[in-house]
Amino acid sequence: MSEERELEDSTLSGPLTSGRRKVEIQIYRLKGDQAWTLEVVDEYNNSTVWDETFTSDSAALADAKKAILENTIGAFIGPEDGKPTNDWR
Repeated sequence: MSEERELEDSTLSGPLTSGRRKVEIQIYRLKGDQAWTLEVVDEYNNSTVWDETFTSDSAALADAKKAILENTIGAFIGPEDGKPTNDWR
């Protein structure tokens, strides 16, 4: 029987607002692991998870902010109904 491992949330996780749009930056790892996972969740609960992991939670946050600045926050906000469209990842 496999035991479920506990997640550890970074203290750097939290909301990020640009204009009137807001996303939740979630940075977490399995307790005891070194690598951090980065996920951006929009107001409709659509999420974008980075394929790569990060050696620190601050590196993950910096990458999230960089991606949002380069692509605009709207690139991380999906459809309200959660159904993918051709113009959203």
